[in-house]
Amino acid sequence: MTEAAAIAKPKLYDRLKAATKHRLAEPILALLCFLEAMILPIFPEIMLAPMIIADRLRAWRLAAICTVSSVTGGLAGYAIGYFLFDTVGRAIIDFYGAGEGFASLTQSFNDNGPLMILIGALSPIPYKVITITSGVAGLDLWTFVLFGLLGRGLRYFVPCGLFYFFGPVANTFIEKHKALAGWAMVILTIVGFALAPLLFPKGGSTELTAEAAETVEAS
Repeated sequence: MTEAAAIAKPKLYDRLKAATKHRLAEPILALLCFLEAMILPIFPEIMLAPMIIADRLRAWRLAAICTVSSVTGGLAGYAIGYFLFDTVGRAIIDFYGAGEGFASLTQSFNDNGPLMILIGALSPIPYKVITITSGVAGLDLWTFVLFGLLGRGLRYFVPCGLFYFFGPVANTFIEKHKALAGWAMVILTIVGFALAPLLFPKGGSTELTAEAAETVEAS
């Protein structure tokens, strides 16, 4: 490849930024947040960050879209845990490396569900594991929605606010380091997914504890 061709070839970040200008960019972002909360192993920030940098005046609207879509997707994850754990939920839990400590994780939700929701909504822990476990544990639905809105709201509004106020500076830096910015987003997703099994309590199996099973049946 010639030097001219190499310069002309758009970098990964340029492609992501160009995609944010598509007329369906916001619906796609909403769908991504929805699916991330129930099954997808990806961080919506990969699409969100370039969208805000491209037009920082959209920051607050995009944060609201991400928050509502993620909580709605979380309700779908809750339903999977509550109604479809044996047929669908268990496979998702195992896929994210949480199967070994799932009984302990379920017990943690029985003991302190709101705190677990906040931790899951804010941390690198795959949120779909949290939403599915909430359904398995029979966590109060209003509690699930309220703390989901709080956690996911902080997750999206804080960085969106930072991009809103410091967007020009961030844009200047990223424009100078496009390759680094693009691959950093990809690496963030891979690392978050790879470290997921280390964030769950060990011990037990995907079999529900007797107490957790009783909680589901009672609810």
